Amino acid sequence: MKIICVGRNYADHIAELKNETPTDPVLFLKPDSALILKQHPFVIPAFSSEIHHEIELVVKINKVGKYIEPQFASKYYNEITVGIDFTARDLQQKLKDKGLPWEKAKAFDGSALVGNFLPVSNFDSLENLNFELRKNNQSVQVGNSALMLTKIDDLIAYISTFFTLKIGDLIFTGTPAGVGKVEENDVLEGYLENQKLFRLQIK
Repeated sequence: MKIICVGRNYADHIAELKNETPTDPVLFLKPDSALILKQHPFVIPAFSSEIHHEIELVVKINKVGKYIEPQFASKYYNEITVGIDFTARDLQQKLKDKGLPWEKAKAFDGSALVGNFLPVSNFDSLENLNFELRKNNQSVQVGNSALMLTKIDDLIAYISTFFTLKIGDLIFTGTPAGVGKVEENDVLEGYLENQKLFRLQIK
């Protein structure tokens, strides 16, 4: 199982981090060791003093695929949720400034949270999904899939030209604006269409 993440897929998030808008989706990977186990907290790592939350829609691949055409992409997943791509922003900036890969800032142990999955059939359309992250009962990130620069099925088609998709692979589809620092004792809750799919304690 691998975790494939998409960067810079919402214009407002690109603007808040002062990044350039990409011509193609930005992809990076997290290993399976990045997943936080159910009922476990997120522990702030010693190597960073600026861990940011990034809530994202996440789809789970349910069949093997390579060079998938966009019109067939929906056949390769039937569940969706929200998750968090934790980012060591201070470390990431240092690596970016040196032109180095930034996996250490994105793919460290415990850097990925996945909520409870829901059947895709629960929703009329995946192109108009509202999702939200609340920190200590305050809304900090609000997104809608309609604002994605590259939609889910097109992402799957694009990703599959580089990586064979396998059963159980997770695709994090990008984060909207509002990313921010987490602190010890924070509580994060993720919602998809007003349904809470995860609750996470920060340690």
